[in-house]
Amino acid sequence: MDLAAPATDHATPHAGPPVSPAGPPGPRTTASVSPLRVVHDTDGVDLAEAERAAAGFLRALGVDLDGESLGDTPGRMARAYAELFSPRPFDLTTFPNDEGYDELVLARGIPVRSVCEHHMLPVVGTAHVGYLPGDRILGLSKLARVVEHFACRPQVQERLTKQVADWLDTHLAPKGVGVVIEAEHSCMTLRGVRATGSTTLTSTLLGSFRHDARSRAEFLSLTGLSS
Repeated sequence: MDLAAPATDHATPHAGPPVSPAGPPGPRTTASVSPLRVVHDTDGVDLAEAERAAAGFLRALGVDLDGESLGDTPGRMARAYAELFSPRPFDLTTFPNDEGYDELVLARGIPVRSVCEHHMLPVVGTAHVGYLPGDRILGLSKLARVVEHFACRPQVQERLTKQVADWLDTHLAPKGVGVVIEAEHSCMTLRGVRATGSTTLTSTLLGSFRHDARSRAEFLSLTGLSS
């Protein structure tokens, strides 16, 4: 696996994750729906080659790997990055919105753990993900799973925010989707400008959250932002 290249699930860069052939039918239906299996493509992952590359990288930076403490570091590095780039598979479970619930559903404080694709340094923060239900509602834990799925790869925060929103909009067909991510980038706090404590805030609003002022204000208020 090329650790310097973005990990994607399709040949098309930054396309959505692969889905099983038995995915849900078209939107706006209350019929029984089979869970959508979301998996990460691990083809091309070569831990042995990654370990050799890590050893060469460290030696090129003057790190002595002959000591007991550092002897196994290249292998640990390879396994650590492989873990960072490997989201857990999950079933996108949805249920009929039998009660016609039409108010905001919001999951706040979802942990975000990613890697900056420009420097391969950690990005850590939180995501707030909300939606206005259509004909189906989503198992709440799946909002966090979708965030993890797109975060577990070399990323930029702007793309990550939009990918989560677009994917939920496509697969859930809600009346509105909102995603806000606030994260600290190690490439900004530990090197370069060394702006310790600074965070970056990004948002994507779709449907009613984008076009209806009251829905937008409610979402932004509940995420701690003003409209």
